[in-house]
Amino acid sequence: MSFLPAFLRRPSLVTQIVIGLVAGVLLAVVSPRAAASVSLLGTVFISALKAVAPVLVLVLVAASIANHRQGKDTRIRPILGLYLAGTVLAALVGVAASFMFPITLTLDVPVEVALSAPGGIGEVLRTLVLQVFDNPFNALVNANYIGLLAWGIATGLALRQAGEGTRQVLSDFSQAITRVVRMVIRLAPLGVFGIVASILAESGLSALLDYAHLLAVLLGAMLFVALVANPLVVFAMTRRNPYPLVLRCLRESGITAFFTRSSAANIPVNMELCRKLGLHQETCSVAVPLGATVNMAGAAITISVLSLAAVHTLGIQVDLPTALLLSVVAAISACGASGVPGGSLLLIPLACGLFGISDDIAMQVVAIGFIVGVVQDSAETGLNSSTDVVFIAAACGATSARDAVVDGASAGGVPGDAVSQAGSGA
Repeated sequence: MSFLPAFLRRPSLVTQIVIGLVAGVLLAVVSPRAAASVSLLGTVFISALKAVAPVLVLVLVAASIANHRQGKDTRIRPILGLYLAGTVLAALVGVAASFMFPITLTLDVPVEVALSAPGGIGEVLRTLVLQVFDNPFNALVNANYIGLLAWGIATGLALRQAGEGTRQVLSDFSQAITRVVRMVIRLAPLGVFGIVASILAESGLSALLDYAHLLAVLLGAMLFVALVANPLVVFAMTRRNPYPLVLRCLRESGITAFFTRSSAANIPVNMELCRKLGLHQETCSVAVPLGATVNMAGAAITISVLSLAAVHTLGIQVDLPTALLLSVVAAISACGASGVPGGSLLLIPLACGLFGISDDIAMQVVAIGFIVGVVQDSAETGLNSSTDVVFIAAACGATSARDAVVDGASAGGVPGDAVSQAGSGA
């Protein structure tokens, strides 16, 4: 094997995922029937991630808060501020892209499946409140991450007064769940192979040709946020070259999120990436699940672009104040989007309601969203999930490099600034 390049002799997980991706494409081209038969690999991988993610969120958040030392800053507030600001910025980018490259749709797509959408912002907020007070067992079964965050925080605060032994048991259990997660992540190459092969065998990309313009605007706006807007935010926070961090997060988090199409399922991947970057584990155990819930830049772009596509198709005139209001509504709606495939699409009628567009027409736009969702939803999730770690690292590195990392022995590395470490590779 000495004649092979070093990255093939001992491939990293990312290299293995790329190999699985290429193998899936080749199998779908050579034998679509065989490609369809390996879909079980992708299904098992995604199911494993979704199975372990709710338990991981509950246990990590509870253990982190229970073992938190008084007086130690975890920087959750600046991270949350970055999440919200980044989502609003992404919505503004989506609105600007829609005005620069107006999109018209053929709104006669038959709606074959009955879909339901929120009736207004009040209904979205009401749903969020009800999710906070959900039964913990029901939250685990239904992967209600907002409820799990609430129960994790409440349990952690209650156990702050527990004995050292009790808190150590909770910490040990958290580490055990983390080790299980790492085992699941090692299955990513096989999972990606099965996902890519089955998707290309079943639908291919031919159905997307009619919506090339829409896809180009959506993907262009998401790339702009990932490669321009996010780096500017990181630079403003750290005053250092942001691209080593941004590109590494896209490579190690964005790729897996692209194929799993679920921010929630990618939580274990982001936790592992935070560990590699040497970020503070107490911070990450709360900030990563929080980001999978409220940091939805890709969803904000999808909601604003598709809503304005309906507006342009119907010839409705939009002024600047209304466009800015749409950005805010899209950002708020995106924060309430579920972390599952297609979770942002059912919130499009909420934004369309600003312009008096009926639910019948809005749901046709949703149907178009599901058609282009093969690529759009994957790119949206990749942007959402990778941005979580980008903002966590930026907030952690903004004040002090030393405070942003865990002890070298527990992190498996040496202390240092997360933005600088990102360029060193996995």
